[in-house]
Amino acid sequence: MSEQRRRRPGSHRRRTGLRGRGRGRGRRSLLALALSAFLLVGVCAATGIAWDPFAAGDRPGTAAAPAVGGPWPTGLASPTGSATPGGSGQDPGIGHGASPGPDGAGDGGTGSGGGAGAEQHRAGALPFDLPDPATLRSSGRKLVFAHYFTPYPLSLDNAAAADDYYARNYLEPNGENGKHKAYGGLLRDRPLPVAPKGGDWELANLRQEVATARAAGLDGFTLDLLSLSGKNWERSNQLMEAARSVDPQFKVMLMPDMTSLDTDDPGVLADALAALGKQPAAHRLADGRLVVSPFKAEQKNAAWWAKVLDTLRTRHGIGTAFVPLFLDFGAHNGEFAPISYGFSEWGSRSYVGQEGSARDVQRAHAMGKIWMQPVSVQDARPNQGVYDEAGNTATLRATWHRAIEDGADWVQLTTWNDYSEGSQFAPSLHNGHAYLDLSSYYLTRFKTGDWPRIVRDTLYVTSRTQFAATAPSGDQHLLMSLRKGSAAARDTVEVLSFLASPAAVRTTVGSATSSYEAPAGVHARLLPLRTGTSSATVVRDGRSGASAELPYRVQQRAQVQDLQYYAVTSGR
Repeated sequence: MSEQRRRRPGSHRRRTGLRGRGRGRGRRSLLALALSAFLLVGVCAATGIAWDPFAAGDRPGTAAAPAVGGPWPTGLASPTGSATPGGSGQDPGIGHGASPGPDGAGDGGTGSGGGAGAEQHRAGALPFDLPDPATLRSSGRKLVFAHYFTPYPLSLDNAAAADDYYARNYLEPNGENGKHKAYGGLLRDRPLPVAPKGGDWELANLRQEVATARAAGLDGFTLDLLSLSGKNWERSNQLMEAARSVDPQFKVMLMPDMTSLDTDDPGVLADALAALGKQPAAHRLADGRLVVSPFKAEQKNAAWWAKVLDTLRTRHGIGTAFVPLFLDFGAHNGEFAPISYGFSEWGSRSYVGQEGSARDVQRAHAMGKIWMQPVSVQDARPNQGVYDEAGNTATLRATWHRAIEDGADWVQLTTWNDYSEGSQFAPSLHNGHAYLDLSSYYLTRFKTGDWPRIVRDTLYVTSRTQFAATAPSGDQHLLMSLRKGSAAARDTVEVLSFLASPAAVRTTVGSATSSYEAPAGVHARLLPLRTGTSSATVVRDGRSGASAELPYRVQQRAQVQDLQYYAVTSGR
């Protein structure tokens, strides 16, 4: 094992799947108030089952992030706004290229982290003009998928959001008869609530998710197949139909989850893959081969997988392009190479240690394989007692840059909607569309080869609602701790500005107000976290412009531990 491999944080580990319902969150009174407000604009939720997905996996090595006021990694903005040696404080490629098409239509609340009902990009929501799907798809080989996790659809019971299953059991520490009380509840966030629907509301909600992903520029979903029967299997089939009905070009890549599936029979899995693979939405190559990308493929050896592929061919007449996703790519790529079209890995969820991905892309390409790169935003898992320091949006930006600079062929956003690990890109109650909107910027560069031209000022503000060391005041006694290999915990507010031309940015963090000059393009500014609310406003020629305020206050005390970064955009 090389020194580089030892230093690099490894992929996160999942544990064997549980097939029960999940649950909750603290601060019920605040949650109820927020959800009641959503009801005023007609938003609600709906049904399913939850699953306990990932186990904490140790990663070799540690890396520390400096405290506010100290030096920062190359290319990241310092708390004073000055660039570190070798870095400009901006993302590369800023201001270059042009966007060839208009943004999609939609609606949303301006400056709100949980704007109601915005399921497609409304005009002006983004700092650039997002090319239309046909233009983005013309890039050919460059594809972007998001990992769809069936236990957490938009709605679990088609009930009003203030008292639906998410609110009563997943976001409430004492929900599900106290099943998750020890760690303060199963979830800390939920899908952006939707209004109850008549008819087949589950299919309608899945169609809405497909439309949202499509509007953000995604090519499809990778579908986490947790089981071959029951609710998750039913929802998997519904998602295939939803994709077909919304856009025949939006594809679903089959990803059997080998930490959860309970069959050792290659034929049983092959039959299930064939049933889904024959549906029009199944992702196939231009030559007709069905793409199969198992999660933690190394759970079974290559010989076992060869039997699955052979059964698909001989029993069902289906050729396959096998793209195994590993938790340890280095240990298994050689064994799997003869049967594989490409490779992928789950990746790490902190902004440090991402440089090693270049080696894996190069190794895959040297073997004549395509590479699907993981791109992530954050990771905090109360039920497993572990989190990664995402550094506000630093992890999102770092992982996208690795995909772009290292020459990945495909990208997988990890994840679209796994709220139990806090890794969601999908529009959510606490983040609105902010992370998905940000991802669209990098997606456009990845697919077109040009950095989009920024045509409207847009601000993204992120912070936690409590300090990293805050001890919960409620009954939670199992706390999250930092994963090995992660950057050190930090307490910061980040203002990420996309400016068409230089301007001042006026900030308020609690009782502290300040102003700084931000350059054109993309610029990250870090400020010390304080109790109260955080906001930022663009000021140019003495006039106030784009403005964003986080709708959730930072508290000195908290009932439960919540280490996710909340986000808001001025564009909605």
